[in-house]
Amino acid sequence: MLGLRKGNYKTSTMKNRKLHFGILFIGLLAGSCYTEVIVEDDFIEESPVNTALVLESHDLWYVDINETRGNGEVPFLQRAFTISFDRGIVYTNNNLSGLGKTGNGLGIDVGAYATYSGQVEIDHDVDGLWLMELFALDNNTLELYDPRSDTSYILEGYQRNNFDYDMVFYDNIHYLLQEYQVWEKTYTSEVGALNEFDEENYLQFFADGGGLFRSSVDAQGIPLTNIQWDYEGDYEVYDEANDATLKTLTLDYDFLGNDYFELYVINDSTIELYHVSSGTVYEFTGRGYIQYLKSSDVTGKKRSKTKNPTMNVTRQRNM
Repeated sequence: MLGLRKGNYKTSTMKNRKLHFGILFIGLLAGSCYTEVIVEDDFIEESPVNTALVLESHDLWYVDINETRGNGEVPFLQRAFTISFDRGIVYTNNNLSGLGKTGNGLGIDVGAYATYSGQVEIDHDVDGLWLMELFALDNNTLELYDPRSDTSYILEGYQRNNFDYDMVFYDNIHYLLQEYQVWEKTYTSEVGALNEFDEENYLQFFADGGGLFRSSVDAQGIPLTNIQWDYEGDYEVYDEANDATLKTLTLDYDFLGNDYFELYVINDSTIELYHVSSGTVYEFTGRGYIQYLKSSDVTGKKRSKTKNPTMNVTRQRNM
């Protein structure tokens, strides 16, 4: 439980508010480093120590990019899936692949931080100094507000042992598709009718250009630089109205019609495509991992607000 006074979402006209941190009790268990922070509105103490305790009360803060408010941006938050504050060091997970493993789950070291009363100053290794205000929205949710750009980021707090990896992967699945240069087919089920997609062994998804993809029928196992692309078109990822873990994928080939799949994440480098019309299951493994570090160059991918179109379908794959 966070040691914060609860607040409501603010608009830009409320940017002069100050956050009040309240700590009623800090219990240190014998032989451990456990700290309990309890909310008590009747006792308010503003201090940099309280701000640090709140930021460090959760191992991981998920950056819910779709809840961002304002037209500006803080570059390192725009790139991050999670951010962590650990004894003066800032860590971020900028990739889905490796989430939960890189940096013992916290991600990569991207800078340092210092705390003040209701504020945190982040000295990012590339993006420089950022003084941001903190507001408590509930016991597990913070708002980080950047006065310079009049932009707010919403952070959802988790411990490493209860982090909802499925939610993060399925909510951001289009980013996972773009984290590898190529997806190579590594499994085709015996069950299923013959269809033209049986011949396609490589898929490539682009981050820009309105959802472009390419596919190839080249033999499996060849160097990536030798792949000759046979088809291209547009791809789209869809949500299912009543099932948050069901995503569907359409590949709309130029001049050749389209294919429709149910899309599943097996792990951070393997996806499954279930070809509904033929009943065939395919697995694709990522090759050519693209790691997004802390730089703002071409490898410094930024997230943006996205809302997938919705399909009203039911799951066909027998799990």
